[in-house]
Order: sequence, then C-alpha cells, then structure tokens
Amino acid sequence: MSDAPHAAFHPRASPWVIAIVVTMAPFMEILDTTIVNVSLPHIAGSLSASNDEAAWTLTSYLIANGIVVPISGWFGRLLGRKRYFLLCVAMFTICSFLCGIATNLGELVVFRLLQGFFGGGLQPNQQSIILDTFEPSQRGRAFSIVAVGIIFAPVLGPVLGGWLTDVWSWRWVFLINVPVGVFAFLAVAQLVEDPPWVKADRARLIDVDYVGLSLIAIGFGALQLMLDRGEDYDWFASPTIRMAGLVAAVGIIGATSWLLMTEKPVVDLRVLADRNFAVASVVCFGIGLTLYSSMVVIPLLAQGWLGYTALWTGMVLSPGAAVMIVMIPLVGRVVLPNISTRYIIGFGFFSIGCASLYAMRLTPDVDFWTLALFRGFQTVGLGFLFVPNSTIGYSTLRRELNADATALYSMFRNIAGSIGIALATSITASQLQTHRAYLARHLSPLDQPYDDLLSRYSHTLRSLGYAADGANHAAMGLINATLNKQAAIMAYGDVFAVSAVAAFAVVPLTFLFRSGIAGRGR
Repeated sequence: MSDAPHAAFHPRASPWVIAIVVTMAPFMEILDTTIVNVSLPHIAGSLSASNDEAAWTLTSYLIANGIVVPISGWFGRLLGRKRYFLLCVAMFTICSFLCGIATNLGELVVFRLLQGFFGGGLQPNQQSIILDTFEPSQRGRAFSIVAVGIIFAPVLGPVLGGWLTDVWSWRWVFLINVPVGVFAFLAVAQLVEDPPWVKADRARLIDVDYVGLSLIAIGFGALQLMLDRGEDYDWFASPTIRMAGLVAAVGIIGATSWLLMTEKPVVDLRVLADRNFAVASVVCFGIGLTLYSSMVVIPLLAQGWLGYTALWTGMVLSPGAAVMIVMIPLVGRVVLPNISTRYIIGFGFFSIGCASLYAMRLTPDVDFWTLALFRGFQTVGLGFLFVPNSTIGYSTLRRELNADATALYSMFRNIAGSIGIALATSITASQLQTHRAYLARHLSPLDQPYDDLLSRYSHTLRSLGYAADGANHAAMGLINATLNKQAAIMAYGDVFAVSAVAAFAVVPLTFLFRSGIAGRGR
C-alpha cells in the first residue's frame, strides 16, 4: 500500500503532547521491571515465602511480557490500535493495584502475570503511534522523548523502589502506578486517534493465525523462563532448564518457519526484508545487551561487594542518566541531521567498547566517583544509539508495516535485555569461582605476602583486645573476605571485557545501513 492516499493525515492535538502522553505508560512499565527487584526480600518476608518463591513475581511478569510483545501489532489491528493501547494502560493500572493489595504470594504471581501480559503491548504501540504522528523529518526529535523514558526508567527503578520499601511498604512499589496510569489513560483517550491506514488494516483482519499465536506463546514463554531462572537452577544441569531450552528452540524455530510460509501471519516477518530495518533490529539487540547487562552488573557490584545501599546504588547510576538527558536531545537535534546515521551509530558502539575497557581497571577500593564516571562515560555512547537507530530503522518502511515492525523491534530489545542479564550474572558467578580458586593458592604458610598480611591483621586484632587464637582466626576471616572481594572484582572485569568485545563487534555491522542521513532523501 502506498503512503500517498493518507499523506495528508495530521492529528488534531499537538504531536509533541501526544509523544509525551503515550510515553508515560511505557515509562511506567519499564520502571516496573526494575523497581520490584530491590523489594523482593521484603515481599518474601511479608508473604511468608522464600526468596526463590518470591522471584516468581519477576519470572511470571517476564514470561507474559515476552509472549505478548511480538504479537502486539496483531492485537492492535484486531482491536484497533488506540482501543488496544487504552486497554493495556487500563489493565496494567488495575493489575498494579491488585498487586499492591495481594494477600498471598499466589495472588501476587497471578496479578504480575496479568500485569506483564497487558504491559507487553505498551512499548510497541507507543512507537507505532509516534511513527504515524510525526513526519520522517521530525521523528529523530520525537524518538528523543522515547529514549529518555527508556533510559531513565531503569535508573529510577532501584532508587524509587528502595525508598518506597524502606519508608513505606513494598506495596507502594505497585500502588504508585495507579495515579500515573489513570492520568495516562484519560490523556490518551482525549488526544490519540487512529490514522486511516490503521483503520483499514483492522477492516481487512478476518482470519486468526492460531498456529502462529500458539508457537510464539510456547517458544517465547519457555525462552523467558530459561533466561530468568537459569542461573538459579544451575543452567543446563537442571532438567527444568534443559526442557525449557528445548521447548523454546522448537517453538521459536517452528514459529519462524510458519510465519514465513503462511499467507496471513500473526506477525509479518517479511518486514525484515527492508535492509535498514533488519540491520537496525540487529543493532537494537546489541543496544539491549549493553544497556540491561550494565544495569544489573553495576548494582550487583555496588550492593554486593562495595556495601552500597539501594539509594546510593541508584546515585551511582544517576550521573549517567543526567548525561543521557543532555545527550539524547543534543544528538537528535544537532548531530543526527548533519552526519551520516551509520557513522553516528558506529561511534556510539565504539564509545561503549572504550568505556568497558576502562571499567576493566576497577579495583576493590574503587570509590563512588570512579564508578559514576564509568557510568557517565558509558552513557555517552548510548546517547548516540537510541535515536539514530530508531530513526534510520523505520525510515524506509511503508506505514502499514509499522505495527509489526515496532513489535519486532521491541521484541529484539527485550530478548537482548534478558540474555544480557543472564550472561552477565552467569559469567560473574562462574568467573568468581575461577578467580577465587586461583587466588586461594597463595593462602599458604609458604607464601611470604600472605604470612605478612596474616601477621599484621593478627597484631591489630590483638591490640583491640582479641585473644591470640581468636585474633588469628578473625584475621584469616578478614583475609578470606578480601580474597572473595578481589575475585568478584576480577569477575566483573571479565564481564566488562566481554561487553567491550561485543560492542566493538557491532561497529562493522553499522556500515550495512544504507548511506545517508535518516529523515532525508537517500
């Protein structure tokens, strides 16, 4: 279908107001993926559950979310995009309230499952609305609003979650969504409208692709289960994870084959035939790996080994968020209109690679400002990725493909985030044991530095009133803690090394984009 018949469509409300309004709900949804993490111990204690059982509040959300995201475009065509977006906002808000008043863990897991199901439709439909609301020349600045929400929400989550849990209750982690959701629903209902081509797509939607829907649900549900619980269950040493991996592979391969063969697929994978969008999807996968893996690595390092509270951990991330708030509009307004887009994206990944190499130099006595400087350095690179990649990725697509394209684009980012988190935690756990085993070989009476350190610690403890035997035992405990901390820092350095290699590897791929500046003629 050509865009020409509908080229004159203009929304009645200001496009910029629409962009802000439709970003509120996805911001709330992204915030919810990180805000719950710091509250899990409190949830477990309040509901008389173990930490492992409480973790299902995260897993259930991710499974439902992972299933819905790739088929959100189909739901939008089935129900009407505005109607579906409003349904998602309303039900996400209602489910947030139900999570906040849950009386037992079973209720909370069910409500989180429903929250993830309806939350999965928010990000793709938000991007579709922005694509149809703005002309190509204005999309860069419009996507700046989206990018700020995507970046700022995961940073705000741990800080806000920790503060609400400490000052009030874990229930407010969910209840805080209610006023935001109500406002977003009323604003979207008043301001957003479906363009003619979206209405035409709905009119043509008759057959339901039950096979495609089933395979996607099975494949992506099993994949999210494997990625989220793999580390807890010792990955493929667990029959549960092996079965989840097998089901995920069969489901995803089967879904891909079916969607390419059937005449009316629930998700049109042929959208990936567009060269710019296909490359942008791969690059988006790389962005998701980088963003979410760093979001989990830095808090784990700060809270687990450096003794930071949830609030101070968030403060470590906040300078990076401040850099992004400045960088994203700057790139969208100044850099993107004047430099070839693929060079901008390539520079972004190169910067991230350099930042990761810098982070490999971290030591056990690293201070707050060094960590904050690393995060700020890393987010400079991210500032050159979000807006340019989204802008060039959708620049050559026909408008009627926007719904499927945004669903797939969000899917790639979400899956990459889950994989990035799983890889980061797995590498950290395995390498910590490796480095500890290597360092422990030096804990021998035949090792002079060890003897000197043990003697110094024992002497200090005896001067504080410890008996000789007690001082020696306590000194060995202090040395063991130091060794564990050193091994952990080295393990995190290995994660940053892998991140650097991955970032540098993406740089050559950016030259597969068509040359030119996104939003202009080629």
